[in-house]
Amino acid sequence: MPRPVAVAPEDLPLRLMPAAPARRDHCVVLLHGFTSTPASVRAWAEGLAAGGSPVSVPLLPGHGTRWEDLAATGADEIRAAVRAVVDLELARHGRVVMAGISMGGALALDAAAHRPVAGVLVVNPALRFASPLAPFAPLLAPFVPTVAPIADDIADPTARERAYPRTPMAGVAAVGRIQRAARRALPRITAPVTVYRSARDAVVPASSHRTLVRGLRQAPVEVVGLPRSRHVATLDHDLPLLIDHGRSAVAAMTTH
Repeated sequence: MPRPVAVAPEDLPLRLMPAAPARRDHCVVLLHGFTSTPASVRAWAEGLAAGGSPVSVPLLPGHGTRWEDLAATGADEIRAAVRAVVDLELARHGRVVMAGISMGGALALDAAAHRPVAGVLVVNPALRFASPLAPFAPLLAPFVPTVAPIADDIADPTARERAYPRTPMAGVAAVGRIQRAARRALPRITAPVTVYRSARDAVVPASSHRTLVRGLRQAPVEVVGLPRSRHVATLDHDLPLLIDHGRSAVAAMTTH
């Protein structure tokens, strides 16, 4: 049996408190993407915290160690871990805002359909795959354990995403199940949703955005363009826009 791999310090979960006491009793739960870690959303989390929001960024199951761990992690385990974090923050705070990028966006939407959250911020949420082979991952996984990494779809040439060097096919299958659960849950969401959408995205197709907008039948929806960014916008040129607009959105969602 292989030895457990320790999580690097930069990939550990984050719990950030604002420099001054928050004016409103609330918290933002921020979720990273598939094969990545909290490091990919740290700057956005720090920006929201500097604007007055406590922020919790969990390390999702199967992440931050090695791809083999993710291959052995199921969709239900990941979804349950997210709900456990949300329940913890709901017990601590009067209001919780969900946020996430890519798979983390799908998980944020899934949680919002089943928990009384105040709002949702999603960056390029992955409700569908861009790869035509991804839906066949459950059949391919026994024969093709890994494929090329999906990290670093970033316009900024100086930015790098901390993520696995290989993408486990079994993990892709788990993401497919998360996506299906999130798509089914969309009509149940009533909290306001802000969608940040990059101008170019090699990971999440346009059909994912169309599915999201069509599915949110009861929720107020705002779409904000990220004209200078690719998929991992939390590490890209539009990060200042994400921080500034995110602060305003969280304030609006938690001021009632």
